[in-house]
Amino acid sequence: MTDLFSPVKLGSMVLANRIVMAPLTRNRAAMPGNVPQDNNVTYYTQRASAGLIITEATPISAMAHGYPATPGIHTAEQVAGWKKVVDSVHAKGGKIVLQLWHVGRISHPSLLPDNALPVAPSAIKPAGQAYTYEGLQDFVTPRALEVNELAGIVQEYKAAAQNALEAGFDGVEVHSANGYLLDQFLRDGSNKRTDQYGGSIPNRSRLLLEVMATVCKVWGADRVGVRISPINPFNDMHDSNPQALFNHVAEVLSPFNLAYLHVMEIGIGATEALPDFDFASLRRAFRGNYMANGGYDKARGNAAIANNLVDCVAYGVPYIANPDLVERFAKDAPLNQADQSSFYGGSEKGYTDYPALGA
Repeated sequence: MTDLFSPVKLGSMVLANRIVMAPLTRNRAAMPGNVPQDNNVTYYTQRASAGLIITEATPISAMAHGYPATPGIHTAEQVAGWKKVVDSVHAKGGKIVLQLWHVGRISHPSLLPDNALPVAPSAIKPAGQAYTYEGLQDFVTPRALEVNELAGIVQEYKAAAQNALEAGFDGVEVHSANGYLLDQFLRDGSNKRTDQYGGSIPNRSRLLLEVMATVCKVWGADRVGVRISPINPFNDMHDSNPQALFNHVAEVLSPFNLAYLHVMEIGIGATEALPDFDFASLRRAFRGNYMANGGYDKARGNAAIANNLVDCVAYGVPYIANPDLVERFAKDAPLNQADQSSFYGGSEKGYTDYPALGA
């Protein structure tokens, strides 16, 4: 029977198991410079038994940052830092892909070059506050990107993809979820444009497709994944018809023959009922590997794989506290409980000091 421990091929990547480490923002890059450091090498290497590690979301340019101490992929120092991570994971037999990230409006001038305004599809201020080096500050109204600027955004993804290739990653994942720039273009709650990048579902999908085409040229589509979150209200997001939108996205991504589609099936911080959504329909619309994320444990993951609902499962919080999650699942061992107070920022406490089995 096929289960979490069965090998799987995602594009050209052959995974030893179907237990994926989800991207997890931990805010522990070396400052100044947002450079991966030795602590990060230890953290990822501890988790190398995962079938695949997806790195924390990684800003593609100086304008793509939206949180303190998030490691980028747009300077030579950052590339060198990530290469140490990759080499160490590979030495332990692991596979690791980099998640490419542009936060769009979910930023603050204090985090951006020359105190610039964050950019977005439309000048709509999101509800909530930004995490800055000076503490929480209200989001600002972003600047709407001009049509002639969007080719430059695509080129930033291309340059970041090339840098990830130089660092030795096994592939890349394009972050188009959770209310960040590409998701902002997709959903009509944040995209009120009247040009070729707004209005209809195909128009709102245009920038994502241009980014995917460019990244696939750098890497080959069989080493590229993409993440979406159809019902996630996080970062003040909503859409009038998420089923139609994301089924279309799945359909138009299918011809790329990507390594996988990574779907966040839950909502973060939802205060209202989430819209009804048929994830099985989304899976049928995408002709390729389907990676599920959101509230899965071992039993639910095994059942979803056995019933061909998903091809692999990404685990988030369990991987924060359990560097040896694969081994714990295999032995039905108890899981360490995650300390939420140390999720974001800090030192090795709550980062690299969770014990492995038998420690």
